Amino acid sequence: MGLITSPRNARVANALALRTRAGRRDSLRFLVEGPGPVREALRARVVVELFRDPSATGEVAEAAAAAEAASVPVRDVTPPVLAKLAATVSPRGPVAVCDRVDVPIDRLEPGRGVVVVLVEIRDPGNLGAVIRSADAAGAAGVVVSDASVDVYNEKVVRASAGSLFHVPIVRRGRIADIATSLRDRGCALYAAAADGESNVFEARAARPVALFLGNEAHGLAPEVRASMDGSLRVPMRGGAESLNLAAAAAVMLFALARRGGKV
Repeated sequence: MGLITSPRNARVANALALRTRAGRRDSLRFLVEGPGPVREALRARVVVELFRDPSATGEVAEAAAAAEAASVPVRDVTPPVLAKLAATVSPRGPVAVCDRVDVPIDRLEPGRGVVVVLVEIRDPGNLGAVIRSADAAGAAGVVVSDASVDVYNEKVVRASAGSLFHVPIVRRGRIADIATSLRDRGCALYAAAADGESNVFEARAARPVALFLGNEAHGLAPEVRASMDGSLRVPMRGGAESLNLAAAAAVMLFALARRGGKV
């Protein structure tokens, strides 16, 4: 196939549909942009097609070469077509079409680290940042509840900086079902809260932890928090009332990681 010059091209149109939640849901695929995340997607062997500006050099050209070496179809497109496919204002490319990577909850191994449960998280940047922190802290997985932003939203994917391909992701589920499943797998359930009962640096228990973090504006619903085995807080020394979701998650994940994902 030669240079693609129109966004009406069938392959480009199919990829453009993945910019919408409905398109991602119906196709079971999503878009990944940028040389670093594309390389991670290639390592995970989930790239099914890649679009590039053939005049690009450096990391972009290297990522495209890695795709060709992996026998992934590479489509050459003009800069205006690439701009249509990309989510960033000044896209470098490449843009890859990838198969979804989420797994069922019974695939998680809580003994390997903390399981992070995100409840009604609406900000894609926060969700992506928590996935990145979970990966860095060696978490056993990230579970994203119903009513949260789509894991495969382009902003989530970008904010995760490739970590979406490193840590097991469970997407969608009712809180009660998630809690039951994790308890059945030996987890103690803890709510993250500014007024948590236990200091995350000092709490002690013997079971793997599932850490529940709530909505950015409202936190966890009272009934969800009441169903937990306890709650954890980050101790504050300055005048700040609380940390934002992504910062609190990072601090707690690394504090728990020091004890092998247990409290």
